[in-house]
Amino acid sequence: MLDRDGFRPNVGIILLNQKNQVFWGKRIRTHSWQFPQGGIDRGETPEQAMFRELHEEVGLQPEHVRIIARTRDWLRYEVPDRYIRRDARGHYKGQKQIWYLLQLTGQDWDLNLRATNHPEFDAWRWNDYWVPLDAVVEFKRGVYEMALTELARFLPRHDHRNRYLRSGMRARDHEGEGFIDPMHGAGFELPPGATFEPDPQVGLNADFQESKHAS
Repeated sequence: MLDRDGFRPNVGIILLNQKNQVFWGKRIRTHSWQFPQGGIDRGETPEQAMFRELHEEVGLQPEHVRIIARTRDWLRYEVPDRYIRRDARGHYKGQKQIWYLLQLTGQDWDLNLRATNHPEFDAWRWNDYWVPLDAVVEFKRGVYEMALTELARFLPRHDHRNRYLRSGMRARDHEGEGFIDPMHGAGFELPPGATFEPDPQVGLNADFQESKHAS
């Protein structure tokens, strides 16, 4: 479903945890990282499409999140010809997106990258809100920057004093003997479909392939 200018309606999702970190997914079989996103089907509202994509790509249900905000208007990006299927060239131009900012009210273990038989991601991590745009395929970077900038003013405010206190305690723990990293300690259980990955900028795949029109 394209508009008269050749743009496919689409939704993007910025999912926050309680620390205002964002869900950052690694596209399956690549080293490119991105937010969940997907097309709006005929007859769907953007909000309905957002909840469908949230389940298909991340495994969450509406009761696991709350909507904080959305972009006021469509944000557009064009897809280079080399990423467009041959039969779509000449009439498909790119994506126009409504972006949603969501707060996770469930738990990390509610996330499931294998909720469908066609997963979009094979790993995920929580990342600082201002994600490293170098890890995003080049033609999407402008839209990511616009969406993050527009929605940043809606970020929930937290009392950071305890965070700094906890940081100081962790630093002292590292200096002591017998420190156990909780990510690598015995019995640490990952949510479904999760793996701990290095910095997304490491090993960036410049040959990113845009399947299903950059969905």
